[in-house]
Amino acid sequence: MHRKQFIASAMAAIPAAAFANKLPRFLKDKKPFKVDADLGKDGKKMFFGKTNLNNIKISRHDTDNQVSFFEYVGYEKIGPALHIHLNQDEVFYVVDGRYRFVVGDQTMELKAGETIFLPRGIAHTWIQLSDRGRMVYYVTPAGKMEDFFIYLSNLKAPPTPQEMDKIHADHDMKVVGPPLTLS
Repeated sequence: MHRKQFIASAMAAIPAAAFANKLPRFLKDKKPFKVDADLGKDGKKMFFGKTNLNNIKISRHDTDNQVSFFEYVGYEKIGPALHIHLNQDEVFYVVDGRYRFVVGDQTMELKAGETIFLPRGIAHTWIQLSDRGRMVYYVTPAGKMEDFFIYLSNLKAPPTPQEMDKIHADHDMKVVGPPLTLS
């Protein structure tokens, strides 16, 4: 009887052992970490505009390219050009302030505590409406989004519209219109 129980237990363990080898790499040997406020995971600040922070909090390298997670802190009433992500969905959560989002043919204003989902393949943009704002957002799968922001933050001068189109294309995005304005 003990032998039958042992064999049954061993047989039951085989699928579990096989599944363990199929776990995504990012689930194996990972350790938790903390990222300080207003800094990126690397301990540095990355900017969008002159003073707005756009820091990588959790990198695609931490999640086997599943997710890139960012924190945006805005002091300027600006936003990105109308654009399309070819391969990523985005989710924004407004922590503080007010923002206007345009997604396809819809315009929505969001305030603290509200979330918006931006599906891949749909043109979208946003603009900060309040004097100060803070959002956290993520893209999935992570793709080339981090590289896009790193590239932009290292530019010495603003790119021309043609250069910006190429930068977007190199990072699986397409500019399809101008940024929003407050008027």
